[in-house]
Amino acid sequence: IAATVTLLAPYREQHRAALREARIQEILASVPGLSDLLGPLRVEGLETHWVDLATGAYIDPARLSGYDRRKAARDPASSVALRAEQDLAGIGRRAHYAPVYLVRDAGELRLVVLPVHGAGYVSTLYGYLALDADLNTIRALSFYEHGETPGLGSEIDNPGWRDQWAGKWARDRDGVLRIEVARGAAARDAELARHQVDGISGATRTGTGVTQLLHFWLGDDGFGPFLDRLREDETTR
Repeated sequence: IAATVTLLAPYREQHRAALREARIQEILASVPGLSDLLGPLRVEGLETHWVDLATGAYIDPARLSGYDRRKAARDPASSVALRAEQDLAGIGRRAHYAPVYLVRDAGELRLVVLPVHGAGYVSTLYGYLALDADLNTIRALSFYEHGETPGLGSEIDNPGWRDQWAGKWARDRDGVLRIEVARGAAARDAELARHQVDGISGATRTGTGVTQLLHFWLGDDGFGPFLDRLREDETTR
């Protein structure tokens, strides 16, 4: 059995990589006119940077040859332990570094794609969050790997549910993180509806996990410092 697992490991990683690329392509395809700007949507065509999550600063990718975020998150030397009040995503430890993907048109920022992950109901959810150039409007959220219950939590793969994220605001006008999966139908009130998508029937804990991981990765312990730096850089360009 061990030999079989070892033999199949490269194929599983190839499959995960293919799903990751497909999800990024879906996100990029959702931006009107972007395919005309980039031509064939290929991950290789993105502007990729590595970020020190503690400071939000870019780091030299040459320092990270062979870097594996999942392994790094399990190693105390390359990750930080999260206190209970910090660990909204339920991940225990957070790697020091993460990739970010930027799409520009003639030097102007169009899209930012961030890798996100966190605890669902029965598995860890791995996906990508795409933000428009204002760094607040969500363009898309898509998960490429999880083990949620078929027919319930797995509905996060349903295109109809994924489509609800486009145009939602992560933060309100006062800068407070408000994005969430509702318990039941999203609010009808226009202001509340800006920040909510429909809950998934029978999968409240999966929906809560999605909400929590977004609040973590958009907050101070996730990509918050990077987004603050990027916002300042774009303002002064």
